[in-house]
Amino acid sequence: MIKNVLLILGLIFSIQIMAQTEKPETLVVIHTKFGDMTAKLYNDTPKHRDNFIKLIKEGWYNDSPFHRVIKGFMIQGGQNKDGRLDPGYTIDAEILPNHFHKKGALAAARMGDQVNPQKKSSGSQFYIVQGQKVDDNYLNMVTSRTGHQFTDEQKEAYKTIGGTPHLDGNYTVFGELLSGFDVLDKIAAVQTGRGDVPVEPVTMTIEILE
Repeated sequence: MIKNVLLILGLIFSIQIMAQTEKPETLVVIHTKFGDMTAKLYNDTPKHRDNFIKLIKEGWYNDSPFHRVIKGFMIQGGQNKDGRLDPGYTIDAEILPNHFHKKGALAAARMGDQVNPQKKSSGSQFYIVQGQKVDDNYLNMVTSRTGHQFTDEQKEAYKTIGGTPHLDGNYTVFGELLSGFDVLDKIAAVQTGRGDVPVEPVTMTIEILE
């Protein structure tokens, strides 16, 4: 009897310790001339989280441009202000079924499957999903074409807030916006020219909320 009580107490103590030591999600703020976007970085994509944090601390994203903007799809940035597209390395894919391309999803860009069958991510290029609202017919079409299955929660999100469901399962989603969706919409609406580059530059600076 005493042994059982001690065992139960030990389990409770262990659970409490684990809860206390579990790392909180890192929050970052993306500053732009249209306002701020606050995002959280997922802990279950640690390679992408840690790399993003490292680049922010190094100042990689200081005055970095959103160089590809497509209304109704996404805004992409990540090159250094001096023109370097990436830091010269890739990150192993961390594609998880619980993270999906709803509006506000923060995901890593990458080279295509032909040259990158392992779906490794760019060392710095990322995009934020704007997307569009879709219906069940569209989601069923995506499933029939790709074989990707959506949960009820994901279907509801795509139908109510929108996103880009056809990207699920192919790119690492490593965070999501918590606020600043209006800023996302404003950036997505800017006039663009050749190559979907904004006519008037839209730059960012990212900081970590301690």
